[in-house]
This record gives sequence, C-alpha cells and structure tokens, in this order.
Amino acid sequence: MTSPPLRAVLETVASYRPSAGVHDPAARPRPLSANESPHTPLPGIVEAVAGAGATVNRYPDPGCGELVRALARAHGVTEDRIAVGAGSVALLQTLFQAVADPGAEAVHAWPSFEVYPTLAALAGVESVRVPLTGETHDLAAMADRITDRTRLVVVCNPNNPTGTVVGPEELRKFLGSVPPTCLVAVDEAYHEYVRGPAAASALPLCADHPNLVVLRTFSKAYGLAGLRTGYLVGDPRVVEGLRKAALPYAVNSVAQRAAVAALGLEDQLLRRVDATVAERVRVRDALLRAGWEVPDSQANFLWLRLDGDAAAFGAWCADRDVAVRAFPGVGVRVSIGSPEDDDQFLAAADAWRSPERTPPAGREARA
Repeated sequence: MTSPPLRAVLETVASYRPSAGVHDPAARPRPLSANESPHTPLPGIVEAVAGAGATVNRYPDPGCGELVRALARAHGVTEDRIAVGAGSVALLQTLFQAVADPGAEAVHAWPSFEVYPTLAALAGVESVRVPLTGETHDLAAMADRITDRTRLVVVCNPNNPTGTVVGPEELRKFLGSVPPTCLVAVDEAYHEYVRGPAAASALPLCADHPNLVVLRTFSKAYGLAGLRTGYLVGDPRVVEGLRKAALPYAVNSVAQRAAVAALGLEDQLLRRVDATVAERVRVRDALLRAGWEVPDSQANFLWLRLDGDAAAFGAWCADRDVAVRAFPGVGVRVSIGSPEDDDQFLAAADAWRSPERTPPAGREARA
C-alpha cells in the first residue's frame, strides 16, 4: 500500500527515547538518567498547581504575562526581552526554525545536548559539530567553523552531557569573534548548579551583544520537569520574532502558575540545589577514589567516558535497577539523585570494576 510521502529527513533522525524502564511502573529503577530534581514539589507549588487546575477549561494566557513580568523583575530587564516556551527545548526549536534560510548552518559542540542535531535537521539547517577538547567546549575551534552560512551557534553551558563549563571571559572573547549577523544561543539549563569562579551567567553580556540570547528552564533546579516551562532572554527584536514563530497557548495555565510560584519560593528551592551540589561532590569523590575518570561537573549529573563500553555499562546498571543515560560508543551520564539512589549506583559502578566481573565479549573491561 502506498503511503503519503513525508520529508526524507524523517528517515534519518532518531526518535528521542528515555532510558529503558524509567516510565514503567513495574520496573521502578533508580531514576538517574533524566537530570530531574529528586525533590518533590514544595507545598506552595502544589497549591498553585491545584488552584490552576480549576481553570483548565479556559485557554491559558498566550503571552504568559504574569510569568514574563515576574521573570523581568527577577533579572532586572524589560519584559520585551523575555520569551517563554514549553521548556527551553521548545525555544531552541523555534530558534532553529527562525534562522532556517536555504543553506543555513548551525555550529555546536559535540557531544552536547543530543537534540541539537535533530532540531537542525528538522528545520532544514546543516548541523556543524565541533569536537570537545578535554570534555569542554573548544570555543576557538567553534569560531573557526563559522562561515557566511552560519546563522546560529549554540553553546551549552554547563555542557550536557559532560557538565563542564566555559568561563565568562572565554565567552566574552568568543562573542567578540562572532559576526553580528550570527545568532549565539547560550543554553544555561543547569546554571543554578554552577559553583565557583565560573558561576557567572552570560545574561549580563546580552546588553552589549544584540546577537546573544540566553536560555533557562524550570525543569531542573526548580523541579518542574513535568510541566515543561522555559524562557529566553535576548534583544527585543529577536524576542519579538520568536514570539511570532511560537505556537499559541503552548505553555499551559498550570505550568505558568507553577513557574510564578517557583520564582516566589526561589530561596527554598535553591537550598535544595545546594544539597544536590553537595551530593554531586560526594558521588564524584567516591568515583575518583575508585579509579574512575570524572570531569569536574558543574551540573546535576556526572559524565563517564566509556567509549565502546558505554552501552554495556548502561545495561549493567539497568540490571541493578539503576537507570543511567548511555550514549553508545561515547559515555554514560549519571544524574544526581537521592543519597539512596546514588549509593545504589556507586555499588553498581564498584561491581563493574571488580576483578571478578566477566569483561564484555571481545574487549577488556575498562572505565
């Protein structure tokens, strides 16, 4: 039977697949694969969600007015500099679509957030991948790959899946080398987990660089992954274009109310982030003592470069009821969860390195 033709690119892009068993109620693995907050919502957020539930027969505010005003106050910018979307990934999708003139290219590091190449392909933009150096963005190499066809550069900072960061001075220098006709998007989905000198956000640089936008999300540190809300800060002209391109009513009323409540509870939520950061340090120290090589992550996850053993280690953890995110042939990303979940992962990691373990067929066991 002949079926209607769809775009050929759909034969080449992979569907997003969560780690096996994560959404299977019968499996109930330790959920260390999706970079979620391990903390249940605060009472004030639950109340906001419940209150909004009484109005779901009505369409939400398409402009997310209350949330935009709250974000503008929080960041000290005017409201015309903020766009809200159904998670920061929805705003990234709109960015790729907005620059997708014929022959357009987008430059990003690799490995980085796994949906960048998919978003580029679906928008008809050529994805230019620049390898990491020492698990970190090589901004000089990225600058060298910019041509007159480059319409977008994405810098994931901290980088997903490695957790590494580029500092504000490195980023400032990089922006100075990018043509003003090329849009730069700094994806700061994990900014709240950054500590130390590299903690500076790219947001202050927006004032001097109209071609810069910064993306944030409520899914991670604010614990609203199930409601899909993110935002972007940038030049009013860019924001206006993105608002035109966005689907109307994309951010539902429950999500808008919960995000406003989360901003009002920021101090309590960020104390939870401090606990996650402390747990990140504990787990990384334990892995380093055991002989693993682990980059200094500034996100809510850790990265293990396992090359050819990545898929096998992911399956090894799954067999021990721990869901991690395996990138076959590259490495494994492990989210920071509760101390109990993290301890079960550490036990699985120790068992993997045990001399008694049978190595994967055809190669030596390594980590």
